[in-house]
Amino acid sequence: MLTHPNIDPVALSLGPLSIHWYGVMYLLAFGAAWWLALRRSGSDYAPIKRAQVDDLIFYGALGVVLGGRFGYVMFYNFDKFLDNPLWLFQVWQGGMSFHGGLLGVFVAMVLYARRLKVGAGALLDFVVPLAPVGLGMGRLGNFIGQELWGRPVDPATLPWAMIFPADPEGLARHPSQLYQLGLEGLLLFTIIYAFSARARPPWSVGGLFLICYGVFRFIVEFYRQPDSHIGFDAFGWLTRGQLLSVPMVLLGIVVMIAAYRGAAKLPAQS
Repeated sequence: MLTHPNIDPVALSLGPLSIHWYGVMYLLAFGAAWWLALRRSGSDYAPIKRAQVDDLIFYGALGVVLGGRFGYVMFYNFDKFLDNPLWLFQVWQGGMSFHGGLLGVFVAMVLYARRLKVGAGALLDFVVPLAPVGLGMGRLGNFIGQELWGRPVDPATLPWAMIFPADPEGLARHPSQLYQLGLEGLLLFTIIYAFSARARPPWSVGGLFLICYGVFRFIVEFYRQPDSHIGFDAFGWLTRGQLLSVPMVLLGIVVMIAAYRGAAKLPAQS
């Protein structure tokens, strides 16, 4: 059995200003996305040029932050929003949702594609391989901050079961943040980046991302502790994260089929 290293969630304090590790992870994620976008912008089929990468990351950051907050409030705390609608804007209280951030980035990229007069599918396919880096960094931030830990487990059956000092119950748990780091970060990045290394039909990279993330998230939810104020949504085991991931997988399948059918109808290039 392991014990969480109990890292101070505050990375740096400057007088009244405290910089948390979770915020540092966000900055690192955007920095890594910017670097990868610069590299990918040099390919022959990239929909944007190097000079447009800065604006791309700015649009993406707005989509992540605004969409992530909106999704957290609407998907996970709608009752609280009804009691106090202004809570939506109280971002200092924390709370972000991947599914909301995904919708936010989608809207931001569609708007930016219109500004550049490029295909939205091509631009989204360019951006999608950057996302797992941010997901992985975010899960590492969750682990450092002792947030979103896993379900209790018998340490005799799981050598890497972990006790989190912030857990009032003091139970041995799955370090589910690290599971998500591995699946949603490292493995997802490997799959999507390799798939996008050559020209693909527009929307196909995005479709594969939806399928893979939805499947990985559905699996890891069996090891992650459900939100205390929600519990299980159905059948005594279905969590909110799983409920939101099923439509992602189905939509991803539809998008992939449509992308390749559309490409098959295009005239052959000589």
